[in-house]
Amino acid sequence: MTRIAVFQSTSGIDPAANAAALARAIEEASAGGAEILFTPEMTGLLDRDGARAAKVLRVQQEDEVLTAAKEAAAGHRIWVHIGSLAVLVDNGKVANRSFVSDREGNVRGTYDKIHLFDVDLPTGESWRESNTYAPGAGVTLVNGTPVGKLGLTICYDLRFPGLFARLAESDADVIAVPAAFTVPTGKAHWHVLLRARAIEAGLFVIAAAQVGHHEDGRNTFGHSLVVDPWGDILFDMGEEKGVGFADIDLKRISDVRSRIPALDHRRPIPDAVTL
Repeated sequence: MTRIAVFQSTSGIDPAANAAALARAIEEASAGGAEILFTPEMTGLLDRDGARAAKVLRVQQEDEVLTAAKEAAAGHRIWVHIGSLAVLVDNGKVANRSFVSDREGNVRGTYDKIHLFDVDLPTGESWRESNTYAPGAGVTLVNGTPVGKLGLTICYDLRFPGLFARLAESDADVIAVPAAFTVPTGKAHWHVLLRARAIEAGLFVIAAAQVGHHEDGRNTFGHSLVVDPWGDILFDMGEEKGVGFADIDLKRISDVRSRIPALDHRRPIPDAVTL
């Protein structure tokens, strides 16, 4: 069994405050016996005011939240998956980027969110991630983590099963889905989509989420989840902030896949024919 920790946070507009909260969560996760901590999307900054956010954005090498996380990971000897940080990139836009660091605080892998959330909701909320963010172009897995081979996704990627299939085909053991889901879409789709992705891929899904009312005015759904390969929910953090723990057994993957070997039964799908 491997003990993991999940940080469910209400990130705000001040990176220094968010960095301090993350460092405390890393300490708590380590003290609780976790080998790796998972955090939500936008752990370092959640601000819908683009002009205000632009004043505190930094390139990866200068990001204070990443620096704090690496130092805390090394100090407490624990792996950390930062769900994502907003970091400046060369083309003048921003990357929504995940980081995986090891017990020495070394970054072992990064992933830039591929699918960007551009939508007008019936509630009147409007989101245009593509106005600010550059989409990622690569699929990332990190080998040798406490949960085996870790596949990386971010939030809206959850709605694209092809990405999860590619990670499963690449022998992922666990797929991380850090998120900042809105409340309406969370209520409608969060649990069912995460369970579906775990069942389809036949592996564990770990989804650390933002929760509650944020400084920038938005509300997020919470309910950080750990889902096993059969689709059973092992852990649901509800709407509480803080650090939660779950124990996962990677042998469960082979057990489930032996019963439903769907990955072994895949066949090339021909082009559709319109009659």
